[in-house]
Amino acid sequence: MEIGVKKTIFSPKAIINQKFGSKACYKVEEVQEESTQNGFPGLAIPQKAPLFRCQLELPEFTVVSDICRKKKDAEQSAADLALKRLGHHSVAENPSDKDPCDALIDQIKYLFSDEFSLPLHPLRGHLRAALLRRGDLYGLVPASVITTCDTKTSNLCKLLNPEVELKPFLALSLIMRTIPRLSGCVTSKGQLSIQKQNPYPTEIIESSDIQQSDSPESILVKAIQIPASLDKTVQPVTLNISSAGYYLDVIAEQLGVTDASKVLLSRTIGKASSETRLYFAASESLVMDLLSDLANVKDFHVEGPPNARASYFCGQGIYGDAIMASIGYTWRSKELFHEHVSLQSYYRMLISKIPSGNYKLSREAILAAELPSVFTTKANWRGSFPREILFAFCHQHRLSEPIFSTTSVPLKASCELLRSQKKLKVTEVAGLATEYANGGGLNAGDGESVGLESNFRCEVKVFSKGRDLIIECSPKEIYRKQTDATHSASLKVLSWLNAYFKDLGMPLEKLNCSADALDISFSLENFHKEFALSQSIHNVQQSGTQGSKLPESKSTDMQYTLSGQDVCLPNIEGSDSGVFPSNGSLLCISYSVSLVTEGGHTKELIESKDEFEFEMGAGAVISALEAVVTQMSAGQCAHFNMNLPPQEFILAAVDDPGRIHSLLSSACWLEYHVTLLRVTKPPEERMEQALFSPPLSKQRVEYAVQHIKKSCAATLVDFGCGSGSLLDSLLDYPTSLEKIVGVDISQKSLGRAAKVLHAKLSSKSDAGIKSAILYDGSITEFEPQLCGFDIGTCLEVFIFLL
Repeated sequence: MEIGVKKTIFSPKAIINQKFGSKACYKVEEVQEESTQNGFPGLAIPQKAPLFRCQLELPEFTVVSDICRKKKDAEQSAADLALKRLGHHSVAENPSDKDPCDALIDQIKYLFSDEFSLPLHPLRGHLRAALLRRGDLYGLVPASVITTCDTKTSNLCKLLNPEVELKPFLALSLIMRTIPRLSGCVTSKGQLSIQKQNPYPTEIIESSDIQQSDSPESILVKAIQIPASLDKTVQPVTLNISSAGYYLDVIAEQLGVTDASKVLLSRTIGKASSETRLYFAASESLVMDLLSDLANVKDFHVEGPPNARASYFCGQGIYGDAIMASIGYTWRSKELFHEHVSLQSYYRMLISKIPSGNYKLSREAILAAELPSVFTTKANWRGSFPREILFAFCHQHRLSEPIFSTTSVPLKASCELLRSQKKLKVTEVAGLATEYANGGGLNAGDGESVGLESNFRCEVKVFSKGRDLIIECSPKEIYRKQTDATHSASLKVLSWLNAYFKDLGMPLEKLNCSADALDISFSLENFHKEFALSQSIHNVQQSGTQGSKLPESKSTDMQYTLSGQDVCLPNIEGSDSGVFPSNGSLLCISYSVSLVTEGGHTKELIESKDEFEFEMGAGAVISALEAVVTQMSAGQCAHFNMNLPPQEFILAAVDDPGRIHSLLSSACWLEYHVTLLRVTKPPEERMEQALFSPPLSKQRVEYAVQHIKKSCAATLVDFGCGSGSLLDSLLDYPTSLEKIVGVDISQKSLGRAAKVLHAKLSSKSDAGIKSAILYDGSITEFEPQLCGFDIGTCLEVFIFLL
């Protein structure tokens, strides 16, 4: 009797532990998933859901897992990625522990067996549609559909040939190679399809609701045809799908091939639930190679360059003309899913791959909004936040999700950094209630200790799907809020990427200088590898937009150049209200943008908004618009002309890009009409931060501290101490002071000062200052207990004498 020995199967984490032991360090963090929902197919808009991600540090390298719903799954995912980097294929890739070729054959057998009974599996929809096909095509399912719709088949093909991930047509050779070994499945002559050899039982046919209709209905689906040649423009097409036919046969006809078996499918574009794909045709030579000898078919390579625009969208090799359509069978329903893909949605998908384009779409102001250059406050920010835009950008370019590392900076270190950094974000934090003796003092060690507020710094890293580091941003700035640090770091990365997309021919020296200015380091090799197609796509759109000589302004014949664009000086109308915008102000405008041809014979409204808010001085609108609004007061109107931006932005803004595209070939410009509706002045603290870095209040305190440090004073009294900013700062430096006293008329301010001083003195066992006393009183009235102090200070105090 033969006794079977059960083979021990180790998980990826167990294998890593065997190899590295305690040298393997797992760090799991909670993240926010950025899923997508949008009215435009394939266009990403983030939403949040808590998940987990794991960073595995090994002696030679570090990997970061995909996001997972459980911590243990994130650890296993990271371990699995590490094994792949080490050249070790884990059991997770092939759970049955069977030869991948045999596993692929078994899976295809199952898909065409009577036991395959998942009613909402996408492949079931194709099987039902195949049984509605007529003649020799009856029951034939394209091989490309099998690899696209069945996840297990797709994973097995990628295991057999990892290049399938980027070149989907390579999976065809693997599928066709299995046919001679498939019992119960056959193919038809000249077909890259598979058919069940024996008919399905009657009960399966009946349960599948397969009915031949005498009067089939037609479904008209709008799609986009993307020519392989960049010299040709994309065109809208309409797919006429019959309820009694197979939609892939219609797409095949549009691509100029005989039937659906010669149609290849890309992966989906955009959100996970999207059915937007690229469809392209297998060349005749490719089909002949595949059908010449099925038992010995070899992996093949397609001749000629790829379709750059189509490949740019899906991140895979697409060859020849392609159709972009949102149609297919899903897990959600037995019915054929479809939605329109218009020219406008095509161009919106295109500009969403640029950071500024993504922000413009979130503001619904493509020709007015611009990605802000600074993150000031969450309250004044409009549109998608920088962190969300960075997630969306990585999703659009099929990169791994960005990794954020936020660290808390000690208060003393924060004070030291204040001198060297350009800007420190300061936000108001509500004080906690504290009791102290009215007119009395608060000495170190009295009462209960209160914790200090934290400052934060955030670093962000962007990796490829293969976990190769592309960009690392390590800002020097510190922030009072963790979210501010995260958004500001994200905005630095986005600003640098945006500069690159605006100038794709940027010299390497300039690219490095802009990276250094934003505290960014990057791998040039990995960066060019991921964004190689960007230059050919976006350069074509920009070069296709020809500028023209702007018409002379009615008020002046002068023109000026702003950020590389010619702009006519504006005509400003209306009386001066005396309410002018300033940096930090929140402005509300109404505007319209029209495309005007030379001579004014044609004028087409492109974009308009009745109310549009933005923060002045943050770079949240195009520079020309901000320059014009700066000269206006509330209630005034202005109009000005400017040359065209890259045409992809214009075509994304209009409802009918096809009609506008013909106008862009002639001399034309944009005409802006703007009304400044209202101006909301910023709080005094925000104004100070906008005009002075660091704010004047901090500069004054810093100046006073430096002079006090040089003195040999033992006692100090601060008249009008407020919340204790000067007294608090003195505790961060070694001085000769032993006693400090603060006087203020505001009990509320004294309460805040008491908490801060008490907490800091309680935590400093080696502090030179032995006593801190706060008095409630007016500094205009003589107090004998304040006599005899070595130093007296008075900062930012108004004194009214009657």
